[in-house]
Amino acid sequence: MSSLLNVFTRTSRRISAVCLRQHSSLTTELIENMDRKSTWDRFYTETYTNTPSFKNFEWFFGFESVQDLIMPYLSIKSHTDPMIEVLDMGCGTSALGPSIFRNSPFLVRVTCADISPIAVRMMQEHTQAKAIQSHHPSSQIEFLELDCTHLHRHFGPRSVDLIVDKGTTDALLRSKEGKGKAGQVLKQCLKVLRNSGALLQFSDEDPDARLLWLETEAREHGFMAADVAVQEVGQLRGVCYYCYQVTPRSPIQQ
Repeated sequence: MSSLLNVFTRTSRRISAVCLRQHSSLTTELIENMDRKSTWDRFYTETYTNTPSFKNFEWFFGFESVQDLIMPYLSIKSHTDPMIEVLDMGCGTSALGPSIFRNSPFLVRVTCADISPIAVRMMQEHTQAKAIQSHHPSSQIEFLELDCTHLHRHFGPRSVDLIVDKGTTDALLRSKEGKGKAGQVLKQCLKVLRNSGALLQFSDEDPDARLLWLETEAREHGFMAADVAVQEVGQLRGVCYYCYQVTPRSPIQQ
C-alpha cells in the first residue's frame, strides 16, 4: 500500500468515527468532498446540533502539541515588527488560533479564517461568551469567513508574518477535485507572506509525498519561490505527524 493511500485510509477512519458517533450520513460526502463549502457547513451543523455546550473540534491534535514550533516564530518576529500578523487558515472550530492569541506574550493580531460561515459564527460566539483574554494587553483576534484560495481579497501582498495550516491542505489534497485548490492556496500564501514570514503546514502525510508536492507547487517561472523543510511533531494514537515549513524567497534569491 502506498504512503498516500495509507494517509487517506487513516483520514477516512477518523472522519468515519466522528460521523458514526453522530449517526450521520455525512461520511462519504466528507471523505470525497472536503474542498466544498457545503460539505463543511453540513459537518459543523450536524456536529453541533443538539450539543448542550460548545466544544472545540480538533483535527489531528491541539495547540499544546505544537506550541513549541509556533512560539519561536513569534519570538523572532517580535524583534522586528510592532504587531505580528498571524493567520489560522481553515480554522474550523479549532482552538489553535485563540490559543495563540491567549498565550503569546508578544503583540499579535490573529485572524481565524474559514470557508464555513457556520464555523466562523460559532467561534465568534464562543470567544465572546468565554471572554478570552490575551497575554499581551493589546493583542487582537478576529474570525473571518474567507475562501483561502482567495487570500488576496483580505490580505495585502507581503502583509502576513505567520500562517498556520492544521489539516486544511490535507483536506484539499484528499478530495476528488481539491488538488488544484491546494496548489492555489499555497500560491496565495506565498503572495501574502512577508519575505521573513513562514507557512507551517501540520500534516500526517509522509515527507516523501508532501515535500515533492510543495517543491513542485512552489516553483514560479522555473525558479523556486520558497524554501521547504520538515520537522517531526511526534506520534499520537500511532500516527506520526509532521510540520512542513515553507518560507518565501526574496526575488534576489530566485
